[in-house]
Amino acid sequence: MTFRLAPLQRGDLARCAELETLVFPDDDPWRESAFQSELDAGYEYFGAYTDEAGLVGYAGVSVLGVKGNAEASVHNIAVDPAWQGKGIGRALLRALLARADEVAAPVYLEVRTDNEAAIGLYEAHGFTRIGMRRRYYWPSGADAYTMARPAQAAEEAP
Repeated sequence: MTFRLAPLQRGDLARCAELETLVFPDDDPWRESAFQSELDAGYEYFGAYTDEAGLVGYAGVSVLGVKGNAEASVHNIAVDPAWQGKGIGRALLRALLARADEVAAPVYLEVRTDNEAAIGLYEAHGFTRIGMRRRYYWPSGADAYTMARPAQAAEEAP
């Protein structure tokens, strides 16, 4: 199974919204307009593409500030359930981290406390839990951990 990462295209936003309903059905999945707003704001999104299925995953990050005084925030990562467990989420996360590492930015994110697979992935990439947000996800009311990864220069990144 092969896939490639590329900058997310505006033509893929309807598929992103479709994937949101598959991956996050209980937590107010983003609509196409939300992804449009993210791209309009200049946030960076990557898509994971296969020849067989087209877009099977996406991930987005905001990087604010300049090198030495920047901060990054992972906005979302989602992979079609039929394609999970094949390294796509890991590759998407690494693409986001590489972008943050270009400006040596610490990286922050929120993750559901019951999403053990995602928590394990983040911990394997240097994230630690720094807090909890009660009832963060709506409408499910699920809690989220806030996780952080210290800044790394691009040459130090794993």
